[in-house]
Amino acid sequence: MTAPHHLRYSKTHEWARLDDDGLVTVGITHHAQEQLGDMVYVELPEVGRAYKAGTECAVVESVKAAADVYAPVGGTVVAVNELLEAHPEQLNQDPYGAWIFKLKPENAEDLKRLLSAAQYQSMVDADEG
Repeated sequence: MTAPHHLRYSKTHEWARLDDDGLVTVGITHHAQEQLGDMVYVELPEVGRAYKAGTECAVVESVKAAADVYAPVGGTVVAVNELLEAHPEQLNQDPYGAWIFKLKPENAEDLKRLLSAAQYQSMVDADEG
């Protein structure tokens, strides 16, 4: 498994990246897509809707199961990756490139509460061990 060091991670297997424009880009981790298997559907959040950290805001469905995607930090959804509606398999092919949504965070400092790549890797290793 790979967990890029420039990203932050939630315990519920979302990755988050603070972009230069102040937005937070969110996707699911390599581990999450690997556990779910082949993606067949993505339900994107509503643009303009505000979410608190840890609340459900999207759904990914695979051949094995459906899983909720949680907001890693609180904020308002400002963009969704509509390409995933027609090509959900992009989450399997490029989990760190196929973002799901972008948030305007209430407080970008909240990203510091998320896990580092090393912390996330340790959590995944402990769960598998």
